[in-house]
Amino acid sequence: MKKKCPNCKLVNFATAENCLRCQYDLVEVSTFDAPEPKKSWFKSRLLVRAGGLTVAILIAVGGFYLTLIVSAKRLEYEEKKAVERGILILEDKGFSKEVFLLRYLTAYRGTDNWLNASTREENAYAATNFPFEIMTVYPDFYTYPKDDVERAAILLHEAQHLKGADEKEAYAFVWKNRKQLGWTKENYGSSIVWRSVRRQTREIAPELFVCEVKEFADCTE
Repeated sequence: MKKKCPNCKLVNFATAENCLRCQYDLVEVSTFDAPEPKKSWFKSRLLVRAGGLTVAILIAVGGFYLTLIVSAKRLEYEEKKAVERGILILEDKGFSKEVFLLRYLTAYRGTDNWLNASTREENAYAATNFPFEIMTVYPDFYTYPKDDVERAAILLHEAQHLKGADEKEAYAFVWKNRKQLGWTKENYGSSIVWRSVRRQTREIAPELFVCEVKEFADCTE
């Protein structure tokens, strides 16, 4: 609150009884709200630059995402159905977080985009581009698994990458949760996918295989 001197127009504090400049009596002068100071020119320019930079980054990221999408083919109808069956199994077994990512946030592709083409590993079942939530599903995904439960195991692995996990975390998660999935040694111990995943898990997460008294030294058994 301020007081404006009617004599010399000087703005004084609300508690002033006399004008600081001309000593005019301000006892009966009404107070008023002082206007908020305007934003500095520098601050305004900084906000404009920050906004422009943010828009530029979003456009660049969006463009990069589009190049990944358009440089690969969509899944065929039967391929898409196989993926959906795997997701349904995960949903039935209680993997709700992974199901949400796989069902609603993931863009599926049947061939490599330009980025995967330069980094693809041989004999891969699928590959994920994080944080763009793009999953490429390779022919081996449909060929080598014994059934949809094993395909669900592969999707469970890739879902960890969708969350930002590295290979060690993804392999360890699937191996520790295989019984919840219903992917057990009794039913799948001789399958190609089971044996390859167990071997790769032992190589990547060896701390899970240090229990010598158990079969294959597997501490999760």
